[in-house]
Amino acid sequence: MMKKILTVFILACLSCVVYAQDNVIDEIVWVVGDDAILRSDIESQRLYLQNEGQRFDGDPYCVLPEQMAIQKLFLNQAKIDSVEVSESQVIQETDRWINFAINQMGSKEKLEEYFGKKISLLKDERKEMIMEQQTVEQMKRQLIGEIKLTPSEVRKYYSQLSKDSLPNIPTTVEVQIITMEPKIPFEETDAIKARLRQFTDDINSGKYEFSTLARLYSEDPESAKRGGELGFLGKTSLLPEFANVAFNLKDPKKISQIVQTEYGYHIIQLIEKRGDRINCRHILLKPKVSDKELNECMTRMDSLYNDLTAKKFTFEEAATFISADKDTRNNKGLMVNQNFESDNHSTPKFEMSELPQEIGKMVYTMQVGDISKPFTMINEKQKEVVAIVKLKARVDQHKANISDDYQALKSIVESRKREELLHDWIIKKQKSTYVRISDGWRNCDFQYPGWIKE
Repeated sequence: MMKKILTVFILACLSCVVYAQDNVIDEIVWVVGDDAILRSDIESQRLYLQNEGQRFDGDPYCVLPEQMAIQKLFLNQAKIDSVEVSESQVIQETDRWINFAINQMGSKEKLEEYFGKKISLLKDERKEMIMEQQTVEQMKRQLIGEIKLTPSEVRKYYSQLSKDSLPNIPTTVEVQIITMEPKIPFEETDAIKARLRQFTDDINSGKYEFSTLARLYSEDPESAKRGGELGFLGKTSLLPEFANVAFNLKDPKKISQIVQTEYGYHIIQLIEKRGDRINCRHILLKPKVSDKELNECMTRMDSLYNDLTAKKFTFEEAATFISADKDTRNNKGLMVNQNFESDNHSTPKFEMSELPQEIGKMVYTMQVGDISKPFTMINEKQKEVVAIVKLKARVDQHKANISDDYQALKSIVESRKREELLHDWIIKKQKSTYVRISDGWRNCDFQYPGWIKE
């Protein structure tokens, strides 16, 4: 407690001017609890958001420091509650952003010029930013808990809306799918296994490091950037075949036998175990589909399409007994929306933008009951497959009604409840947190006026 009081005292007594290593003067503009917000922090965040094309609802030098102050309230609570996030997910998201930014700017050099920082420093800053963002989101979920609404609460909300204020529900579709995977010749799988065995020999002999071969050859692009490293994961976060081998590894110097999963073939190296979590490296190689095998698969699907249109059997029967898509074949081919951010999550409803691109192109011009001709697509396992889809249902864009759009209305009410709970928590936390705002940064129309205490 004394340490915290001393930290706050020192921050409050600073003249709000600090010096960076390059002698550029910086400024402490906000203090929230025992954390300072620098002018440079705000400027960096403004550049990040501007680079991503985001617009500010008001003066960014008012909006951004308040957003950062709110985040510090949640981070402070996360420390108290020992909230943690997955480091591997943070690394993956950091790499994704860096690659996106480089592609957008055109080169690493242009990105460094835009931010005025080396790529290594940008990466460190972005990693810390993402770590904080994910911690805040985790903290929010913990504070809110599970919101349970009764049908009467949803109906009450609907009854209070005027016709003009009813939300627009975009067009949604329900789609059934049958997929067929091209056959992989034994020669191809044998060649992949031989290559992985050679990798193992090269690592064991000291000719190459595992991480070097992973960066050069692994076909898991995200982990390849990190030398094949996956980060600490629990057993349930890994495919069963992969986890069974990885968790049985004892010696970091030993390489696993070849492991086959739905993604391809792997070899694994243990890095470290911590309780029920493991950090390991892997190299993934995927069998390649030849044009010959792909054309043969397309021919088989053409034959299936002809049988379906001739009504020799139903689409549902074909999906159950023929489809290679294990996620839908037990559901008569019906796809389920797995987008956690969608109002239709865990239902068979999809907005057009939520469908895989190849499926969306087919469905766009189809009528309910139509069956598409075979087409190729890349599935979620990044495999090239041949597919046929059937449009089971379509509901065109319309004003929400309680009978057809209960789930969407329920999501709206849940979202409002979440916002209310978080709003009330922030106001309460403001009152118990030391806040100091420098002159020149106080004349703002804040979302939460409680920052400035009289």
